[in-house]
Amino acid sequence: MKHSVITTALVGLVAAAAFAQDTPKQAERIGPGDHTRTLVMGEQKRTYLVHVPKGYDPKKPVPVVLALHGAAMNGSMMVWFSGLNRKSNDAGFVVVYPSGTGSGPFLTWNAGGFKGKMAEGKADDVAFIGKLLDDLGRVVTVDQKRVYACGMSNGGMMCYRLAAELSDRIAAVAPVAGTIAIDESKPKRPVPVIHFHGTKDTLVPFETVKGKTPAFMKLKGVEESVQTWVKLNGCDEKPKTETISKDGDEMKVTRKTYSNGKDGSEVVLIVIEGGGHTWPGQQPPVGFIGKSAPNVSANDLMWEFFQKHKLK
Repeated sequence: MKHSVITTALVGLVAAAAFAQDTPKQAERIGPGDHTRTLVMGEQKRTYLVHVPKGYDPKKPVPVVLALHGAAMNGSMMVWFSGLNRKSNDAGFVVVYPSGTGSGPFLTWNAGGFKGKMAEGKADDVAFIGKLLDDLGRVVTVDQKRVYACGMSNGGMMCYRLAAELSDRIAAVAPVAGTIAIDESKPKRPVPVIHFHGTKDTLVPFETVKGKTPAFMKLKGVEESVQTWVKLNGCDEKPKTETISKDGDEMKVTRKTYSNGKDGSEVVLIVIEGGGHTWPGQQPPVGFIGKSAPNVSANDLMWEFFQKHKLK
């Protein structure tokens, strides 16, 4: 009888400890500033950075923007590459910079597109982003209807994958210089998309030319990527086209809007004439990736777009 009582007590203690680990403590909540979070995926530790804006009120649900870095980058590099912390503080959303997998600081996302040996052993990054959102919800008061994703290059490709495979949690996406890399897109709901691309991008070309892309990669062109989501969202076939740059600007910028999609969704393509593999509005860190549009801000345009779209 004594052994039975002790055993029951031990089971109770173990259960209580497990419950305590799963239950977020008030001390875990984070406030304005920059924070690093660590998650365990299988045997691998994954990290993400969180920037909580000034004036954040934990009693009010806050929008979240995931900012996904390009290949050979990581989350901390994406902070300065995108300049999104400033927009976060101005607009009042939380911005999150996850890191992909790979060697040292040179990380990538499993956004699809790789073939042969390059496709083997890739991380399940859709599952990682899902777990990240669960974890973030324990430390920040997240508005679950307003979670968005933007990304550069390989991170932009990952945005398209999240739109296709995590559409129940991602309200809208903003790929920058990244196209669709997965074979099929089967979202559970229409996902609004705003895509930014330079016409002189030599790393992820505006148009895919047979024999010009690496043999181990398979990518769609910009137009094919956009049209895929125009059809998936049920938008108008013909876009409204307008020039959003000013006369005399160094680079001409055009916005093509495909409207009237299901559930109010739309697809927008921002074309930067002469733009390279860059983040519009941000100074390129190196010259070989081409020119960036100084006259328009990807951060301003995507946030304006995100504000129009939230989960039903």
